Amino acid sequence: MTDALKRVIDALDVETFLVCESEEEGKKLALAMMKNLGFKDVDLVFIEFIGSGARIRARAYMHRPGDQYGWLFAEEVKGND
Repeated sequence: MTDALKRVIDALDVETFLVCESEEEGKKLALAMMKNLGFKDVDLVFIEFIGSGARIRARAYMHRPGDQYGWLFAEEVKGND
């Protein structure tokens, strides 16, 4: 995980437009894209199919409630910037 990602409080949203045949294909592509980017805990928070593709907002959860939060270790993070 990069140093900047250690500073994310809860989640990272990625918004994009994917060329696809249907909303269902768009969902599959978006989830695969997030997994390919290295995120393990992902969800789709918005999808709108518009003719040639889908407008999508995908969310990668960096920390869930009760996790070991990266920003609690500010000295470690600060030293690696």
